[in-house]
Amino acid sequence: MSVLFSYLKRYRLFMVIAVVLTLVELAVELLQPLFMAKIINEGILQEDLTVVVYWGSIMIGLSLIAFAAGIINSFYAAHSSQGFGHDIRNGLFEKVQSFSFTNLSRFPTSSLITRMTNDVNVLQLTLFTGLRIMLRAPLLVIGGLIMALFVNVKLALVLAIAVPLSLLFLTWIFKKGRPLFNIVQQKLDGVNRVMRENLLGIKLIRALLRKDTEISRFTNSNQELMGSTVSALRFMEITMPIILLLMNFSILGVLWFGSFQVNTGGANVGEVVAVINYATRISGAFSVFSMIIIFFSRARASSERIVEVLNTEVDLVDAQHSDELTKEIEGTIEFRNVSFSYPTTETDILKGISFKAESGSTVAILGSTGSGKSSMFHLIPRLYDVTEGEIKVGHKDIRSIKLEHLRKQIGYVPQETLLFSGTIKDNITWGKEDATIEDIIEAAKKAQIHETISKFSNGYDTVLGQKGVNLSGGQKQRLAIARALVRKPRMLLLDDSTSALDLKTETKILESLREMQCTTLIITQKISTAASANKILILDDGELIAEGTHEHLIATNSLYQKIYVSQFGEEAMYVAKGN
Repeated sequence: MSVLFSYLKRYRLFMVIAVVLTLVELAVELLQPLFMAKIINEGILQEDLTVVVYWGSIMIGLSLIAFAAGIINSFYAAHSSQGFGHDIRNGLFEKVQSFSFTNLSRFPTSSLITRMTNDVNVLQLTLFTGLRIMLRAPLLVIGGLIMALFVNVKLALVLAIAVPLSLLFLTWIFKKGRPLFNIVQQKLDGVNRVMRENLLGIKLIRALLRKDTEISRFTNSNQELMGSTVSALRFMEITMPIILLLMNFSILGVLWFGSFQVNTGGANVGEVVAVINYATRISGAFSVFSMIIIFFSRARASSERIVEVLNTEVDLVDAQHSDELTKEIEGTIEFRNVSFSYPTTETDILKGISFKAESGSTVAILGSTGSGKSSMFHLIPRLYDVTEGEIKVGHKDIRSIKLEHLRKQIGYVPQETLLFSGTIKDNITWGKEDATIEDIIEAAKKAQIHETISKFSNGYDTVLGQKGVNLSGGQKQRLAIARALVRKPRMLLLDDSTSALDLKTETKILESLREMQCTTLIITQKISTAASANKILILDDGELIAEGTHEHLIATNSLYQKIYVSQFGEEAMYVAKGN
């Protein structure tokens, strides 16, 4: 938990002030019964009004001081808790941003969202309530018991027995309650997961008439959350009746024993009233303990989930003596006997892959679904590290190059086009934050999207809907390509990112890429796209089974021939072979 305490360091002064002000409030509260005893013994019983007015005035004055201390305490408690929550959220977000794909696979997206929102809110609220209310309760119990013993030891012995028993019972409840609230947070993860999946797939749900099924799925998940929460709260709430029963018996004991003490001269009425007053205040403090236990049980569960993320070791980092590139690297890409398997699988996705893409060339990659094409792309910018072998870029092992410098040389367009909230201009400059408007327009022209953007009433300042909902599939792909091209990369990775484009538009884009002289690797299912490449790689079940030009493969490789026939027919195949 030390990692969480480190976030509190900058708020130490504010927290100390809040605690001091709490102690001021507490001191006033503990002194009040003493003053009441004096008013009773020296004022009311002696019929001396001046004593009543004197001590009554002191009580009113101290109450005003406690009131002011409470208001200022709230300010510092709020500042500390809000700042603490703000810093933890930032820390979590920065940590997640540094995660490799392997790290991310440990935490579902819904769980990370819950941890950065609900779990942080729990800690934030616990800190505020702790500085404002919770700290007073245990101190009031301890201080009230000490003051009661100071007033009359014999009368306070009943409390000296009841209070430790109550504290032991509360400790047991706290230990049992923490696992229950851990389950509650896990169920909340489940609700967020179902909600997120439904919001992302709402079109598919509507199209396939899955509304009722998904409503039922969410209802089940929501009921599980409700059931876990109710069970946890019911268990925690049993503390109050038991504690109050014990404390009420102790108050009755003080009254019964106090009557004998007064009659025998062992105590006076003021002392009995003071001890009873302390007993009732202790009882009132214990009534807050139920809330305290719930808060701290949830906070303990939430803190463990947050610390789990913060303490996760990032498994993909720069080597100790990695190179900083002072200039653009040569665009040669070479795989040398590369094998790769995902951390969650035992089977290799890629098996002994070796090939070389010369600088400025275009390499097309074909293969069936699951053959390892996208996995190959993930290895080049080191989104994952190879299991065996090595990948060289510009004749350097990519593991010897700083990640930031390596990735600056690479333009990557993933298979699933992802656009962000904001304008078209904002989305393109995601590729290069300091890109000028000239750079943006140039990239858009090369991606064949400039004319389309110009037709919008606000041009490049057109605001996109969520995930680019107001654009067609082809427009999204071209915008994503523009985002990669604005970087002016030495290497460009296109993961089936021209699938929604017509042949004419795709041809123009590929021609623009040749003019850029960047090394282009393009995953495609279209022979028409592969045919214009300098080299074609064919993957099957993670193995590179063939490579060569279109003419070479059409003449020698049976799998390539089958793909060609499936797209163009037997007659075209006959012509392509020169028969």
